[in-house]
Amino acid sequence: MDTDDGKRGAGPLHVSICGVPLEVLFLGTGTSAGVPMIGCDCPVCRSDDPRDRRSRPSVLVRYPVSGGASGIVGEGNGRVHQWLIDAGPDLRTQMIEHRVSRLDGVLITHTHADHVFGLDDMRRFNAVMDAPIDLYAEQSAHERLRAMFAHIFDPGSNVNQSFVAKLIPNRVKAGDAIDLHGARWTPLRLLHGRLPILGFRVDYPGGELGADAASPGSFAYCTDVSGIPPETWPLLERLDVLVIDALRYKHHPTHMTVDQALEVIDRLQPGRAYLTHIAHDISHAELEPKLPENVSIGFDGLVVSCGAGQPR
Repeated sequence: MDTDDGKRGAGPLHVSICGVPLEVLFLGTGTSAGVPMIGCDCPVCRSDDPRDRRSRPSVLVRYPVSGGASGIVGEGNGRVHQWLIDAGPDLRTQMIEHRVSRLDGVLITHTHADHVFGLDDMRRFNAVMDAPIDLYAEQSAHERLRAMFAHIFDPGSNVNQSFVAKLIPNRVKAGDAIDLHGARWTPLRLLHGRLPILGFRVDYPGGELGADAASPGSFAYCTDVSGIPPETWPLLERLDVLVIDALRYKHHPTHMTVDQALEVIDRLQPGRAYLTHIAHDISHAELEPKLPENVSIGFDGLVVSCGAGQPR
C-alpha cells in the first residue's frame, strides 16, 4: 500500500489497497463547523498541515460501468459511475477542487445541515448533464427535505420561474439492498444520539451479501454515529474498508470518540479503516502514529481503492 506520512501537496493522494476499481474519494472529513472553525485560534485551527483542514463530511464513490476496464478513475472517458454520499455546504468548492462534473446520484445519511445544505448546487450538475439526478434517502428524510427545500421539490409555488435543482426522489429502507448500476448498496441503520440515520455499505460487483466468496470490493461509510443497533453488525462484516465517525477524544452524546471507533474496528476487523467527522481537538500528525497498523485518519482529498485480496 502506498501512503504519504508527510504533508500532502495539491491534488488527491491515492492509496491503492488492491487494484480493483471501487474507489472512495474523501471530499470532506470535518465536523458541522468545519476545521478551521470561525473565530478559533487553537493549534489545529492554525495548523499549516493541509490534513488538518477539514471541510464538511462527504465522500464520492466511483466504480466502472459494466464491462469497463479496470483501474478507471475520474471522468475522462465517461466510463465510471460516480455516487455522492451527502451534500454539505462545502459541496461547490469540493466539486470544483476535484473537477467533478457528473453524478449518477446522491445518497443521504440524514438531513442535518452539514449533510444536505449543498443540494441546491445539484442544479449545476443538471445543467452540465442536461438530466435530473436521482436522490436516495429514507421516507422520513425525504419528508424533511421537502420542507427544507420547497423551492426544489415544489417549484410550482415559486414566485418566479427559477433555476432550481431537478432531483428524482428514491426511497430506501435500512437493511434492504438495492442495485445501482452493478454495485450492491445496503442502507445501514445507525444511531446519531437518539436520531436513527443511515450509513451505506457498497459491494462491487453486487452479489449475495454474506456469501463465502470474497467480494471484489466492499466499503462501508458510517458517519455521525454514536451507536450501532444489533441488526446492523452482521451487515458490517467482511469489509475491505470501513469509514467511521471519530469526533474527538472525550465523550460526545451523538458521536463516537476515537476510542469507541477503535473498539468497533477491532470487533469488525475490516481490511482497513479510516476515521472521519473529525473535530479540531485532533491533530492529524499527533494521532496518526498512535493508531493501529490498519487504521488511518481520513483527510480531505484522500482516495482509497477497495477490493478482493485485502486481509480481513
